[in-house]
Amino acid sequence: MHDRAITIVTYEWVPAFARGFVRDLRVRWAAEEAGVAYSIETTPVRPKAEAHRAIQPFEQVPVLKDGAVTMFESGAILWRLGERSPALMPQEDAARAETMQWLFAALSSVEPLTNGWVLARTVDKDAAQAERAAGRMNPRLAALARVVETRAHIAAGRFTIADILMADVLRVVDSQGGLDAHPALAAYLARQTARPAFRKALDDQMAHWAAADSRRAAG
Repeated sequence: MHDRAITIVTYEWVPAFARGFVRDLRVRWAAEEAGVAYSIETTPVRPKAEAHRAIQPFEQVPVLKDGAVTMFESGAILWRLGERSPALMPQEDAARAETMQWLFAALSSVEPLTNGWVLARTVDKDAAQAERAAGRMNPRLAALARVVETRAHIAAGRFTIADILMADVLRVVDSQGGLDAHPALAAYLARQTARPAFRKALDDQMAHWAAADSRRAAG
């Protein structure tokens, strides 16, 4: 991995329900796994800052600043970090291809369905809508469970950026009880989140929000 430090842009503060689930966690986790030093830069949730919009047109986080490169989208950022670190991405062609396959599967095949279910439960609070969303989500989770019940990691026979993405997607589902019917996925998630790099990344993110609370209280 390159020696230079990176900067991760995240929100200055978020409400309690979002803490631990803001997606800068994915980048923090990858940096911890790869041993890359990083600093945190912040932007307000509201009002949206023009400087933030200039580097992220959808006004979301995370954003990566890596030397002369600035980029957004957590999957793309993980891909960049994986390209630079064998701790995150295998070097062999077939293993790299499998890693990328599962990175995109987490983003495209799993997360849209799980997000629909979580939003129906927590934001819309619509039981009928949540039931319909569960009907779409659970077959996809069952298919994923059949994969991970026979392997410790999702790709390449080892930990990769695909595990970071897939585990973080599943964490949100698990927080709402969505893995109760999928014990193989719950076990997979427990394996990934027991890693010291994840624990460090999560602790640091939570400390970031606590510090923001203190600043707000101090006026």
